[in-house]
Amino acid sequence: MLTMRVHPGMEDEFERTWLRIGDGITSNAANLGQWLVRSADEPSTYYIVSDWVNERLFREWEKTPGHLEHRKILHPLRASGSMLTGAVVAHLPGAASAADATGEASTEAVAG
Repeated sequence: MLTMRVHPGMEDEFERTWLRIGDGITSNAANLGQWLVRSADEPSTYYIVSDWVNERLFREWEKTPGHLEHRKILHPLRASGSMLTGAVVAHLPGAASAADATGEASTEAVAG
């Protein structure tokens, strides 16, 4: 998970840019998906969760020209950032995780 703080006032541009270049990550055969979460408490802070088949393949991707290009594109928008990695030990899906009657699942996340 990457915590990224963008320069205040550049949030909309950051979100548009992240969406525009995101397929460069999700098209990697080892990528399972990624999520962009904007902090409710700090509007210029984002959490990017990227899910990979394993850490070795993620680390290999970090060294690719594509990753370096993504970093170069996002760098002017970024005020600071930090990253941590981990492995899911357990997952307990909640009752609301299943699609509702309209076939849509909830997309709002709240951490507590």
